[in-house]
Amino acid sequence: MKALRFAVSVPQFLALKVLGPFLPRLHYRGPLATVRLDEIPEPPLPSPAWVKIRTHLCGFCGSDQSLIFLRDSPTASPFTSFPCVLGHELSGEIVEAGKDVRRFAAGERVTVAPSLGCAARGIDPPCRSCRMGKPSACENTARGSLSPGMFSGICRDVGGGFAPFLTAHESQLFRLPEGATPETGAMIEPLAVTLEAVLENRPDQGDKVLIIGGGVIGNLLVQSIRALGIGCHITVSEPSRFHAELAAKEGADAIVTDGDLFGHVPELTEARRYRPMLGREIFMGGFTKVFDVVGKTETLRTAMRIMAGGGCLSVVGIGDEVRLDLTPLWLKLQTIRGVYGYGYHTIAGERLHAYDLALRLVREGKVRLDAMITHRFPLEQYREMIAVNRNKTFHRAVKTVVSFLK
Repeated sequence: MKALRFAVSVPQFLALKVLGPFLPRLHYRGPLATVRLDEIPEPPLPSPAWVKIRTHLCGFCGSDQSLIFLRDSPTASPFTSFPCVLGHELSGEIVEAGKDVRRFAAGERVTVAPSLGCAARGIDPPCRSCRMGKPSACENTARGSLSPGMFSGICRDVGGGFAPFLTAHESQLFRLPEGATPETGAMIEPLAVTLEAVLENRPDQGDKVLIIGGGVIGNLLVQSIRALGIGCHITVSEPSRFHAELAAKEGADAIVTDGDLFGHVPELTEARRYRPMLGREIFMGGFTKVFDVVGKTETLRTAMRIMAGGGCLSVVGIGDEVRLDLTPLWLKLQTIRGVYGYGYHTIAGERLHAYDLALRLVREGKVRLDAMITHRFPLEQYREMIAVNRNKTFHRAVKTVVSFLK
């Protein structure tokens, strides 16, 4: 079968770091490309507790793009292995179930939570994070019966969704509701990410919330807050008016498209501005909850300076190394939280995985997911898909997917 695989060597990495800024297409075209379409065998079941899935749709995530363009910090490299088949936002149908699989059967339509925690790796007893219901933060993602890999799509032994077939452990599977489209199934993963972020940094009704970045994740953060019945004030900062206006349609109260967040803070939050002898202004008062979907030095610096005392900043975007002035952190007693993956939460006395909650919101019609998929590509057109993602505003793209449906 044909599959889209990622791989990079040290010489290739160094060459692309020099040439890539001038010729970005070298990352996906030509001899230095980090991704290519390879012929590989259909994957066998790693153990009797796994299933084989026929892929229907697989979304192209911002993390896939960052990996292809080598924008991630090398710090995470011990917890990946390649060549690996990319893709972790997917829906499909089970075509084979191992003899130890109890809750699922061939013919069922599913989506996959890609985290490769202790259960998938055959490790017992599980690590502290897995015991706490946070398999995405598993401490054993470089151990066990599988090659290193935090999740499906960056593990050499477990293929991702950019192939006609992949395998998944029973613990990763979630059944799609009756009537749910393949498009909805492929969007459950990014929705679960944003629900996790909101549940870990849940706004109150009176909070002033700022979302930095209005693309797929920014849009779904707005939808998640509103779907949970939280009536707080939401501001979305996004340079693309196209994407900002989509966020406004989903419930954002204010959008900032001119890049001048500092100039808008007083009117949006009634914060007071102070000017140091050198450097950018700092505000007393400001946004009480901030979700940074970009995760770069400039956005994090801005967030800390315009966030209120006691505020909480959730870093949702995965960037490279950053440099920060920590004065706002101690001066305003702020909290900075990392956001990654999804886990279990107690909601109204019920223990639910973020995927369970996402699927419940789908069944109740409280989120709109299908409409976010604007572009579909066959796997052979992966280069065109990457090119669209490099300039989403020009192409009026929100979420792009690879489709294996006829």
